[in-house]
Amino acid sequence: MSGLPDVKNAPEADSSVLRIWGGHSLRGHVKISGAKNSALVLMAGALLCSEDCRIHNVPMLADVERMAQVLSALGVRIERNGETLDINAKDFSTSKAPYELVTQLRASFFAIGAILARLGVAQMPLPGGCAIGARPVDLHVRGLQAMGAEVQIEHGICNAYVPGSNRRLKGAKIYLDSPSVGATETLMMAATLADGETVIENAAREPEVVDLANFCNSMGAKITGAGTSTIHIKGVSQLHSTDYQVIPDRIEAGTFLTAAAITHSELLLSPVIPDHLLPAIAKLQEMGVNIIEEAPNCLRVMPAEVLKAADIETLPHPGFPTDMQAQFMSLLAIADGDSLISETVFENRLRHASELNRLGADIRVKGNIAFVRGVPLLSGAPVLGTDLRAAAALVVAGLAASGETTIKGLQFLDRGYDRLDLKLQQLGAKVERIREVDADAAIASAAH
Repeated sequence: MSGLPDVKNAPEADSSVLRIWGGHSLRGHVKISGAKNSALVLMAGALLCSEDCRIHNVPMLADVERMAQVLSALGVRIERNGETLDINAKDFSTSKAPYELVTQLRASFFAIGAILARLGVAQMPLPGGCAIGARPVDLHVRGLQAMGAEVQIEHGICNAYVPGSNRRLKGAKIYLDSPSVGATETLMMAATLADGETVIENAAREPEVVDLANFCNSMGAKITGAGTSTIHIKGVSQLHSTDYQVIPDRIEAGTFLTAAAITHSELLLSPVIPDHLLPAIAKLQEMGVNIIEEAPNCLRVMPAEVLKAADIETLPHPGFPTDMQAQFMSLLAIADGDSLISETVFENRLRHASELNRLGADIRVKGNIAFVRGVPLLSGAPVLGTDLRAAAALVVAGLAASGETTIKGLQFLDRGYDRLDLKLQQLGAKVERIREVDADAAIASAAH
């Protein structure tokens, strides 16, 4: 696929670091890229159609390139022109996805539903991604079994096939033990071409689920109820071509909201869908930050003189998103007072607390709860991003810290943020990406 570097042969992400000189205000307008978590699943959803699919507003991310490589390995034609992807799965005939790619990208596993719906057979390695906690695929498997698939997991491979002469899944009533986004999306894709009607109860309600439903419906699927806890899918025999635009990335937008708040900056963000950001906006307003909706897809952040402490509990949508927990921890680290953060979605997603403490934060972690006592100022230091959102939180903290912050682990950051360092530079932040060996030399020189 043209337009992005081959991630397998791109050492710059792994061997570079981000240097941030904090204390500079941000100003101007930031363009929010397309939603990572939508773009990836829409690419998988294109497998359902044997005609051309054009997807606009696709962010420039390492994860998008990995998903493109997965699709190419399955026999799909895919081309990139700027922020537009052209996908044609007419000759898609390979049911076995490559182990080395799927194990790096959890979202690629969700394609098992589309592969099974189109071919009647699928071999998908168990997924990988950021190490933020256990994310089993049992809900996906039980749902596919309810639709008539035979599924076995052996030697790290999920083998599934549909018995019978026509190889079509059958509509079923499925109840999810938890509102898993991945399971909801996998089963929704599988059901689009199934024989009969499928009902998914306790479905995930995230905006990305709605975006997938709208994408499938634009190809002729019959999906209703997306965005609620009950989704109905009436199976159709085939889907047709579409021209579709990915929704803006609510997590990128939320990250820039926290960046503006922590630097006491006035910032304009667009395009955004404010309804997707309600939990983050509400929490920022509770902390004293004023956010104005200037247009249907445009937000202005007004600085707060003093940031107030607040408590946060992560929950499935429409609750506070787990993907914003780390960035808000950075913000609460300099808020006035004590805050409590409860992480209820993933059990291993507070590892950034120790790195923030290296910057001078006062955070204690016990189990899935972080106790944050606000400090007057953070101080720059070398830190390591341990996952995607942790790396983003360290960037946010570094923008406010006195002196220089050096962040390693950019391979995580590049998975979910489209050229974040360049966007920050355009807003007036003093940020540069350099080779790790040069950063180590600079740190050693400063120490002497």
